[in-house]
Amino acid sequence: MALSVFFAVLAAAALHAGWNALIKIKLDPFLAMTLICVACGVIALPALLITGLPRLAAWPWVAASVLIHFGYYLSLSEAYRRADMGQIYPIARGSAPLMTACISLLALQDHMSPGNIAGIALLGTGVVLISLRGHRHKMAPSRAAVGCALITAATIAAYTVVDGVGARISNDVNAYAATLFVVDTFPMLIFCLWRKGLQGIRPAFGFLLPGLAGGAMSLAAYWIVIWAMTVAPIALVAAVRETSILFGGLIAVFALKEPFTRVRAVSAALTVVGLMLMRLF
Repeated sequence: MALSVFFAVLAAAALHAGWNALIKIKLDPFLAMTLICVACGVIALPALLITGLPRLAAWPWVAASVLIHFGYYLSLSEAYRRADMGQIYPIARGSAPLMTACISLLALQDHMSPGNIAGIALLGTGVVLISLRGHRHKMAPSRAAVGCALITAATIAAYTVVDGVGARISNDVNAYAATLFVVDTFPMLIFCLWRKGLQGIRPAFGFLLPGLAGGAMSLAAYWIVIWAMTVAPIALVAAVRETSILFGGLIAVFALKEPFTRVRAVSAALTVVGLMLMRLF
């Protein structure tokens, strides 16, 4: 992975942690997720008018990604409804690169060195470690919340591989990304209207600015990742993206006032060592 790509994905990780923190605003997590998803589509629409649509061969991958993303939004919002960001975010993001690496090695045969593989394993271990205990008033983790977070991790691994392959097939990463973000808006919006009704979505109108900010961060973060997966191994990009746990931990402690623990410190250390292995070897 080129140094410029490495730092671009690190920037995407910081943006990703930022929009996840916005889901914890004083709004129902499902509504917050829908708001951010719709904001992504609105922001991406002008870009789509410029880039045009991707080639026909990429459309099955776009459709698969939209379906998987829908599952991702539902499972993540449900997990955040049940537990703190400090518990859910590490499980969801930490398990995903290990799953992605397995899929990438077995199905795509992306080349990775032993140092790359060791780095991915260390990074994944570090970010999963933090999830071994809950942080809401020092209570034990909710099994339902952990289950939702693990389902989220599986969807992350699935859509990462799908979008990596789809972007490569499209031969135009910008057209692929813009199309994905615009089309991705509709399932979540339709489902939200069906589930909540017009009256039920009224609280979201009080959070339009945070929603637009979250949408802009989400779009920029994943657009960078989709581009990076066309110029670097998908598993490496997925692993570096999960350094968002470091940024997420800082946000959880300083902005959301969740406690800083020794587990979080050890997790951060393992994550940094994993990054060094991936970058240097």
